[in-house]
Amino acid sequence: MRQTDWIFCLAVIGLSWIAIPAVGKAEEDPDRDLNFILILIDDLGWSDLGCYGSKYYETPNIDRLADEGLRFTDAYAAAAVCSPTRAALLTGRYPARIGITDWMRAAPQPLPKKAKAAETYENVGQKLLTPKNPYWMDLEEETVAEVLKRAGYATAQIGKWHLGPEPWYPDKQGFSFHRGGSDLGQPPQYFFPYSPGRQKRLAGFEKGEPGEYLTDREAAEAVDFIRNHKDQPFFLYLSHYAVHTPIQAKPELTRKFEAKPKTEQKNAAYAAMIASMDQSVGKVLAELTALNLTDKTVVILTSDNGGLASVTNNSPLRAGKGTPYEGGLRVPLIVRWPDVVQADTESNVPVSSIDIFPTLLDIAGLSQSTTHTIDGKSLLGILEGEKELEREAIYWHFPHYRGADATPYGIVRNGHHKLIRFYEDDRLEFYDLSLDIGEEHNLAESMPERAKQLDVMLSKWLLGINAKMPKPVPEQQPPATPAP
Repeated sequence: MRQTDWIFCLAVIGLSWIAIPAVGKAEEDPDRDLNFILILIDDLGWSDLGCYGSKYYETPNIDRLADEGLRFTDAYAAAAVCSPTRAALLTGRYPARIGITDWMRAAPQPLPKKAKAAETYENVGQKLLTPKNPYWMDLEEETVAEVLKRAGYATAQIGKWHLGPEPWYPDKQGFSFHRGGSDLGQPPQYFFPYSPGRQKRLAGFEKGEPGEYLTDREAAEAVDFIRNHKDQPFFLYLSHYAVHTPIQAKPELTRKFEAKPKTEQKNAAYAAMIASMDQSVGKVLAELTALNLTDKTVVILTSDNGGLASVTNNSPLRAGKGTPYEGGLRVPLIVRWPDVVQADTESNVPVSSIDIFPTLLDIAGLSQSTTHTIDGKSLLGILEGEKELEREAIYWHFPHYRGADATPYGIVRNGHHKLIRFYEDDRLEFYDLSLDIGEEHNLAESMPERAKQLDVMLSKWLLGINAKMPKPVPEQQPPATPAP
């Protein structure tokens, strides 16, 4: 070959190299560890998404996520209120085992010393003394963020925390980056300034543009985190405050839904909040696409409890947030994992928030490093197409009162049978969910043996997990008569 030919070939090769577009890290390194994005929506009801049957709310981005992944029909929050589910989701442990069984109140200042045994119950003016709920999740608990961080993952928590004040913030629980969290269960308001006046601040969201919408801010922070960590595996826990109260939405979106025909669901402002939340999910998914990370990212979306019955309609499920019925406990759960999870599929296997911890570790090929008992089951087999999960039952324990919504209760779901025991009087309700998803027909008297079997299972579980049970209020003794 002549020298001029060599020069020409080299020039062509050089130009070809220049013309090749840059590829994302996912394409560049096929052996790179997967990314994980866990999106937790606050108070999102099972029926609040288009892909779960809503005809009024509009969720095109989440519906697309379901079309591209697996939708669970029988997924449950670990509790019917937020903090216990959040603790369970991060640790893989039942709330009753952790000792967090109700939503956390803001911690008093100065912070209290550890309660003495005699102070672990409180009289709330009802028939039973109830266990005191802690103000934080102990640092001794091992979170999925801590395990992934040790394995080299960048970890971030954005949005609602509600697992304790500053000494127990996300950065003490395995998250290198966190924005927006505090011990508050809801934002003072959804438009900036999010914490006006002397109200408690959302950490990292003290600055912002006037009128900025909180859900949009959370999405922007999530997108920035993904961009900044596109070249290394990451775990993003995007925990939206929406759609929790206060019900505050963008006026233009509210007007849109006010003009839309109503169904059983008809709250236009709530519909607008859902729409903003869905747009946030769309921004995150679009960023993955732009960075060529879609095929290297497992996306999970779920809720921390059922929808608030005074705000939304959970039908065909009964009741809502805080209650022992399906409307309080059953939640959406969608998993997208390209090339592994078959697109547009569904599973009716009963699963729980406690299963997310072992599932993520199983996918990542990691194991926990502590001796803590993990109650959850890995869903890896289900994601890969298996139809069953080896588990006897799923349990719940709520030893508290919740206004007019609930008295203390325990629950067991075994197969398609569900038993509720009300602790005040040991009254039982027993339902066949395969025939009665609305829990309208109590079968406790017509199927007493089966109800008793599940009641025994619940008792054994409560004992085995060392659950803190409510107890009778001591009868007041009459004052002693002075000795003559």
